[in-house]
Amino acid sequence: MTKKLQILKNSLEKKNKAFDEKLQDHFRTVKQANGQPLNDKKNGRATLDKWERQNESLRKLKDSIQKTKDAIEREESKIRRVELTNNDIPSEILDLVQKGELLQWRKHPNTFFVTDVDKGRIIWDNKRKVVAHRYTHLVTDKDQRSKFVRLYNGLNDILNPKKNKKNK
Repeated sequence: MTKKLQILKNSLEKKNKAFDEKLQDHFRTVKQANGQPLNDKKNGRATLDKWERQNESLRKLKDSIQKTKDAIEREESKIRRVELTNNDIPSEILDLVQKGELLQWRKHPNTFFVTDVDKGRIIWDNKRKVVAHRYTHLVTDKDQRSKFVRLYNGLNDILNPKKNKKNK
């Protein structure tokens, strides 16, 4: 379970608890009235307004709960998409992700960021079955560039051997 999914589930749990508390509070308020204030010309309107405010609060909380449920569903869908994509990605890349040297982008699961390197990306092209890179010209820091080059060249040597032999 990802950190974001855990946060969303905790939020949903808190919102459900708050909803239950507000609902019980509303029931206590209605039960307390016992129909009497509604006959009272002074406080009848005030009681109805209070109930309406409580109902509006419950409606807003219910909408918030639904938004959180939708966000959890989207997050789980992203996780499933990454897992499905990982079936096609070579184990060498996934090993680097497990070690923490690469970060997998969940929006585009075949794109990887090298940790501590700005801009540069390593891409697994599933159609051609090759590893490629993007935005490397934007990596200007020497330390970042050497780290990126080391990781990319290592993957390139392992995953693109046919291409390298043709160039020699």
